[in-house]
Amino acid sequence: MTQPALPAAYQHAVEAILGHAEGETFLQSYASPRTYGLRINTLKTSLGSPAVQRLTDLFALRPVPWCETGFYYDETTRPGKHPYHIAGLYYIQEPSAMSAVELLNPQPGETVLDLAAAPGGKTTQIAAKMAGQGLLISNEIHPQRARILAENVERLGIQNAIVTQATPPELSARFPLAFDRIMLDAPCSGEGMFRKDPEAITEWSPEAVEQCAARQWDILQDAIAMLKPGGRIAYSTCTFNRRENEETIARLLETYPFLRLIEEKRIWPHLQEGEGHFVALLERDGAADAADKVMLASHGGKGDEVAKPSSHLSPSHRGRGEGGRPGRSSRPAKGNAAGRDTAAAWDAFLAWSAEELPAFRTGDGSPLLFGEALYLLPRSRSLALTPEHLTGLKMPRAGLHLGDYRKGRFEPAHALAMALGAAHAKQTYELSEGSPEVSAFLRGETLNLPASQRGWHLVTIACGSGSFPLGWGKASGGQLKNHLPKGLRQMY
Repeated sequence: MTQPALPAAYQHAVEAILGHAEGETFLQSYASPRTYGLRINTLKTSLGSPAVQRLTDLFALRPVPWCETGFYYDETTRPGKHPYHIAGLYYIQEPSAMSAVELLNPQPGETVLDLAAAPGGKTTQIAAKMAGQGLLISNEIHPQRARILAENVERLGIQNAIVTQATPPELSARFPLAFDRIMLDAPCSGEGMFRKDPEAITEWSPEAVEQCAARQWDILQDAIAMLKPGGRIAYSTCTFNRRENEETIARLLETYPFLRLIEEKRIWPHLQEGEGHFVALLERDGAADAADKVMLASHGGKGDEVAKPSSHLSPSHRGRGEGGRPGRSSRPAKGNAAGRDTAAAWDAFLAWSAEELPAFRTGDGSPLLFGEALYLLPRSRSLALTPEHLTGLKMPRAGLHLGDYRKGRFEPAHALAMALGAAHAKQTYELSEGSPEVSAFLRGETLNLPASQRGWHLVTIACGSGSFPLGWGKASGGQLKNHLPKGLRQMY
């Protein structure tokens, strides 16, 4: 691999941090091949299982030392193109980036925020640690990136996440002192991206570093306003300069005396096998004081309660319709009609699931109806959201999309299929790895099956001794009609 041409100002900045000799070693590492990693999705399978052994054999997996569920893979094996990726058995993630959530260490039952979450690496890692318990709000301000984030949350079968599309000030006004843990993987100058993205080199400049540091500082103000007393925040970047890393943390500690630094960690590509990452873990004092309340007031906070905006509920519903594309914004009916519609949709789901998913139990949450789309809105030990809390907030995903309620009938959503295990469904149709039927199903084709089989089937793919969902099919007359959303159909 040829070493990319690096700006002279960047090279001088590196040597100022590491010294001349080590700086030269670091700069030479850009000529080395980049590293590739994936993280096992423990919401679907466990470490040490036959499925993980099969993945290890397929992709030549080697452990990432700082992440128990993380593995390096051989680039030539291309796990991102395999049906097991579509089944959500793993998430492709740069190994260094896995370090931030490991340090944050979120727990089941907590209220957690991933403030700049797309495309979803840290969100999906947080969700796995939460094990389906608690409330995870994953936010991304850019619409296209928010859609990708929502798709990854769906693919990995995450039930307790809400995907929002909001600015940090919008969120801090709604959720003052609300979160047990916050992950802020801040937008940065991307010096750790140079080896895999030459365009990042052309965009770098000392001025860009200063602009990023200023933006990071602004975002941090809102993040701190949302952190509970006793809560923890992980701040991370994929850049190397001290301006965006240690200096930002030092400024934060000086500005907010109620914060304390627990640990700072760097991964350097010339010392460890990874592209590089910085993460700092901070903890807030256990009680809010007068200074906290002044800060919260400046962010529109209202004490310890979640603010309730007064405008009409208008989430941006992005559940996939028949074409698999984001749907139009929809509004539930007001007043008693909304309650009756939601209750009817929920009853229809319960009746359907009692028949088709006899072993499935929903997580802790409440039903929420957007137009025809029925969601399960998650809650944590300390925060139970209501539609009023979400007034005016754009939500590409309002929890688990259970299905659609049309003309008194319930039809299951693809998201529900991905959140299930094969044992939950009354009827499954298992495909073997490498079978032509796998490619056919992922292209959206109808499959053949015995004429005696009828009704909804969870279509799965075998891996090791397990079987993992790919989507829904509905059997009739010897055929299994494909219900994979058109936007997900692959050309194999």
